[in-house]
Amino acid sequence: MKRFEINNKIYTNKIRKVIGENYRVKSIEIDHDMTKALPGQFIMIWLPGIGERPMSIGNNVPLTISVANVGNISGEICKLKAGDKLSYRGPYGKPFSVPEKAKQILVVGGGYGIVPMYFLAKAARESEIEPFAVVGGKTEKDLIYQKPLFAVCKEVFITTDDGSKGRKGNVMVEVDDLLQKKKFDCVYACGPEKMMYFVAQACRKQNIPCQVSLERYMKCGTGVCGSCAINGKFTCVDGPVFTAEEAFAASEFGKKHRDATGQAKDW
Repeated sequence: MKRFEINNKIYTNKIRKVIGENYRVKSIEIDHDMTKALPGQFIMIWLPGIGERPMSIGNNVPLTISVANVGNISGEICKLKAGDKLSYRGPYGKPFSVPEKAKQILVVGGGYGIVPMYFLAKAARESEIEPFAVVGGKTEKDLIYQKPLFAVCKEVFITTDDGSKGRKGNVMVEVDDLLQKKKFDCVYACGPEKMMYFVAQACRKQNIPCQVSLERYMKCGTGVCGSCAINGKFTCVDGPVFTAEEAFAASEFGKKHRDATGQAKDW
């Protein structure tokens, strides 16, 4: 398995723009065109005196992250405004890969998982590949990145658990139909792990290649601390992107996660 170059250089740049995505998610555009960053990779955001946190890359030009205000570090990041400075290192991790001569792909994002999916869909469109997207959220107010996705995707399908927008149910109500009706060269998923598990299962039944972006607690981002280990592999350097078969080979996939202490917990 190829591991991508590890860059521990710390960048400090100004924030160009802060965009309110919904009631708790903000997108932050940084004054940095990180052209070498690829869809599926992440950066480590550093707040001196507070801590570090990995963040998926939502765009590379300009470098963009999206942050949900759900904890101490994310809450502090969400307080930042245009003109403030932000420190970070990266990009890290193994990105998504698109098969040669691919014509159509499907990206599936649940909740905040749609962030790297947009980056992938945008890159696919720039390579003259038609991306289709399924976006899922608990309610309409939880959905993000809708307008950017409609701008780059051939079609976008929306689901909400309560039916407040799009089709009622989780993403699988659309994914199952699409896998039957259309031909995709590869399917990509990011979001809650149980969601990715069922997407990967559906692809396996249809013999369609699938890649998932796994999330585990990351402290170093470089494969040193071991906190993000999953069945002998490190999510930060061997992933976060894994093929469906690599994910299924991990006994934890879709069944267990690890807390901040590294203890395995059932979903």
